[in-house]
Amino acid sequence: MVSRWGWLLLQVTRRLWFRATLISLLAVAAALLSLVVSPYLPQGLSAQIGAGAVENILNIIASSMLAVTTFSLSTMVAAYAAATGNVTPRATRLLIEDTTTQNVLGTFVGSFLFSLVAIITLAMGAYGERGRVLLFAVTIFVVLLIVVTLLRWIDYLLRLGRVSETTQQVETAAAQAIRGHVERPCLGGRPISPAEARLRPGGRSVFCDRIGYVQHVDMRALSSVADKAETEIVVEAVPGTFIDPGRPLARFNGDEDHEPAIRAAFTIANERSYDQDPRFGLAVLAEIASRALSPGINDPGTAIDVLGRAVRVLAIWTNEGRNGEPAFPRVLVPEIEMADLVDDIFTPIERDGAGLAEVQIRLHKALAALARAGDGRFRDVAIQRSRLALQRAETSLSFRPDFDRVRAAAQLVGADPVAGQPARAPASG
Repeated sequence: MVSRWGWLLLQVTRRLWFRATLISLLAVAAALLSLVVSPYLPQGLSAQIGAGAVENILNIIASSMLAVTTFSLSTMVAAYAAATGNVTPRATRLLIEDTTTQNVLGTFVGSFLFSLVAIITLAMGAYGERGRVLLFAVTIFVVLLIVVTLLRWIDYLLRLGRVSETTQQVETAAAQAIRGHVERPCLGGRPISPAEARLRPGGRSVFCDRIGYVQHVDMRALSSVADKAETEIVVEAVPGTFIDPGRPLARFNGDEDHEPAIRAAFTIANERSYDQDPRFGLAVLAEIASRALSPGINDPGTAIDVLGRAVRVLAIWTNEGRNGEPAFPRVLVPEIEMADLVDDIFTPIERDGAGLAEVQIRLHKALAALARAGDGRFRDVAIQRSRLALQRAETSLSFRPDFDRVRAAAQLVGADPVAGQPARAPASG
């Protein structure tokens, strides 16, 4: 389990400037390293390999990389704007944190700074004939790196900002969060049902003075406080919870001296995060489908695609987690209920696509696949969701044959509140 400081460091490494700065520093170090190694190179080698042309190559790199970086940044801004308008603003953060984009811009900026430092040191006469040899070798390596990066960048630009590509990134983030929860349920704490957490005897509640979403909970820090206080801590606000000064973060039986340490274990920000919040990725997928079903876009194909992705993501939850005792037995964390996961992704699509038979049919088929997946823990929830979706479709589909096809698809899940009426099987797919 990542500590609070480790998680904050992870957020820094995802920022665009971090990789650009790191690669830039490495490039500058490579240029300056030539000054140290040059005395150990043989005389006359510079003339033999044509190292005297290194200054011309550096000038080309310096002028071209600045233009390429400016073009890349403008392209990225346009792609982010397109993703915001066509997908959802919540997905733009994943595009900004994308490692491919950061590596490319880091390479371009780093190459520009490398050439700039090398040109300055050459003008100072610091390298000498033997230093030019090593600088020439490093410059050739930088040129090869630029060529490979440009080829990758051209291929990536063809997909950057597209709906399918952005949706794939959201699915990957959601799947990663759910996989982490499966491997370590309840953040490594002792599971407790939400109803049991509410009925537990009261203790000292810990509040905060901020309004926002819980992004991260440092379970190791909470466990340390619980061990010192020789008590149990009940987490009231799991990642993704909207918190305010009147809603407690946690409860425990102990002295108020421990409250600052408990409060510091919760990271609160203005937006939700994908890392410890499995429900957020599902909610963003639902936003993508809802936007696609809006009258202005009218793209039911994207909603159908999201339903397939939802089944893949939720199917991960049906895998068995790690056996054995929880890592932090003194910290009690409410379990995520299956109904909440299904509602997060299926309810918006069910509502916005109620009048589209093709979307409703695919929704019931997705629920049927989810009911059959893994250990069947989603079966009862899927049946209930299918019944509600069928009732909503009955009020929206005025053409009776369309509703009959939807009802036949609902029978695959096991939900048919209007049985006894004739229905034909839905089209395959």
